[in-house]
Amino acid sequence: MVAEISSTTWVAVLLLGLLSVITTLVGVALAVWIGRSERLVSAGVGFSAGIMLLISFLELIPEALGERGALSSLSAVALGMLIVAALHWIIPHTHLVEERGMFSPVLLRTAYLVAFGLILHDVPEGFAMANAYVASPSLGVLVALAIALHNIPEEFAMAVPIVTVRKKRLLYSAAFLSGLAEPLGAMIGLAAVHVYPGLNALFMAFAAGAMIFVSVHELLPMARRYGNIGLFISGGVASVFVYVGLEALV
Repeated sequence: MVAEISSTTWVAVLLLGLLSVITTLVGVALAVWIGRSERLVSAGVGFSAGIMLLISFLELIPEALGERGALSSLSAVALGMLIVAALHWIIPHTHLVEERGMFSPVLLRTAYLVAFGLILHDVPEGFAMANAYVASPSLGVLVALAIALHNIPEEFAMAVPIVTVRKKRLLYSAAFLSGLAEPLGAMIGLAAVHVYPGLNALFMAFAAGAMIFVSVHELLPMARRYGNIGLFISGGVASVFVYVGLEALV
């Protein structure tokens, strides 16, 4: 069964996806400007983890449960986690924030590998936004804004070590490709739903699993590494207020 998706929906989803291109570059620019402010990184990481987990557990998973039931939805969540975990294992993916100190060939090599990690993060998010928009335009806007906001501190935290090797061209190129990965993922998600509408709820659950994995596997360890647990918690609390505010707006 083929579902009709209006041209307005395609355009809206593409424009919402492009928000992350902008905020990704903002996050990188902040990294260049601020440098190694670990206090700001800690708060930003707390915000990132909080907003992604809130969207996953309070929006995407309940929406999928309502449409496809517990077994299919939770299986899709688990599949999302497993596939992103497998990609992290198969594709070279280095946590650049672990690298500190003076410039070294090792740090330069890991800097080039960041492009893979950035793109891995953003394709599932494009799926989440597109399929949330198909289910409910207001939910799609909420997810798009949340993802765009979380990209700022996430890209900031990822970009700081590359700044130390003075590879700004690589930094902005990787970030731009990362931002484009989200609208690409959104277009793929819409095309799949166009062919088989029943995939919508499963894609949302899949994307929730991917976002949960990124939050737990990437952001929480990053918070421990940077310390400042109080600021990390403050960032998480701020994400709750932002989430409530976004829900009130949309």
